[in-house]
Amino acid sequence: MKKSVFLLLIAAVSALGGLLFGYDTGVINGAQFYLTEYFDLSDALKGWVVGSALIGCFVGAIIAGPLSIKIGRKKSLIISAIFFTVSAYGSGLPELFPQTVSMLVVFRIIGGLGIGVASMNAPMYIAEIAPSNIRGRMVTYYQLAIVIGFFVVFLATYFIGNDLTVEENIEFGWRRMFWSELIPSLLFLILLFIVPKSPRWLALKGKDADALAVLQKINGDEVAEKEMLQIKESLNKTNDGIKVSYFSKGILAIIAIGTVLSMLQQFTGINAVLYYGADIFEKALGFGKEDVLAQQILLAFVNLVFTFVAMFTVDKFGRKPLLYIGSVGMIIGFLLLGITLQQESVGVLSLIGVLLFIASFALSMGPVVWVLLSEMFPNKIRSAAMSVAVAAQWAANYVVSQSFPVVMGSDVNNSAPWNGSLPYYIFIAFILIIVFVTYKFIPETKGKSLEEIEGFWK
Repeated sequence: MKKSVFLLLIAAVSALGGLLFGYDTGVINGAQFYLTEYFDLSDALKGWVVGSALIGCFVGAIIAGPLSIKIGRKKSLIISAIFFTVSAYGSGLPELFPQTVSMLVVFRIIGGLGIGVASMNAPMYIAEIAPSNIRGRMVTYYQLAIVIGFFVVFLATYFIGNDLTVEENIEFGWRRMFWSELIPSLLFLILLFIVPKSPRWLALKGKDADALAVLQKINGDEVAEKEMLQIKESLNKTNDGIKVSYFSKGILAIIAIGTVLSMLQQFTGINAVLYYGADIFEKALGFGKEDVLAQQILLAFVNLVFTFVAMFTVDKFGRKPLLYIGSVGMIIGFLLLGITLQQESVGVLSLIGVLLFIASFALSMGPVVWVLLSEMFPNKIRSAAMSVAVAAQWAANYVVSQSFPVVMGSDVNNSAPWNGSLPYYIFIAFILIIVFVTYKFIPETKGKSLEEIEGFWK
């Protein structure tokens, strides 16, 4: 098999974990309109059903670190695929089973466990196996897959829902929306058995011959041997009788920087827009309920297009320039939305603001954060450090998803001078922090091997 084909296969299979991340996260958006009616959910219960998966995401990200160290990246992804499959079927249990809100929440949490494990292991696996000159693009495949997952699930829920009457959607349509995830989850599970194990994990476990064989398939003999020497040198620095201390000043600083960056991805407000996009279109932008699923497709399409732009520029322009460009675009987008809300002149400019924000996020914080997290941590601590950073990201996601509707519905937000714009100005403040953190603490990692990147922190 040619090197390029082999690499593409690996990236495509592992990126399916990202697609399921997006699919599982997005399916609740379309289904929640109908299952809310089916179960007669209160606002509090509706928030619990929507947000419960994030608890699984948080726990999954925490266990992903030790799981990845113990059994490897590949087997961890297989476990995540099983979680996705169980969740997809269980969330839409047929009527002959006594489906309850509690059971639905349990299966949503199981799906969250799959997302948590995959969201740490998939980008790390790709980064550990990709050549340095195209690593950024290959890890961006993961974010692209997340966005495709959102886009595909919005299409799926739209066509499932559009083909049925409102009464049929309330009775069983939402179950079909959950079951549609079975197709990608089973495909992910099957294909994972044909990809290799991470060469850096194999080296970490002392399986040097196996690690070299994988590197040779990817890079050819000469480059593989050179990279193997770098990997061994990196591992030996912490194996010479010295135990890694995660609380040492240097290590703690690296983990803290990655964790802050990871959390800031959520504090941009991206998932407030994606999770509650239908509500934003209906309440803030004046669209009718019959249009909300179509509007979600528009959001997902813009997200998809600009993720492609990021994929083809991240290794050319670098990580930091994309973060700067994207931050400026996100700020302008939310300013357009915020100002039109304040002036009570919601219209085309408001919609442009939302779409500009989505496009700018897709160009920057969406893919670039995953690229940086997958490559910035030293070999010896990568699993544990990514586990902390990704778990913190899911915690931030939960905070935003739970607090956004509260702030949106508050008296302060819905009175002058805010008139519904307050959340977007809060997000702008966090985006300004991103610019500062990027300038002060984030190294440019374009074109560097993972072992060379370790030298930035010394």
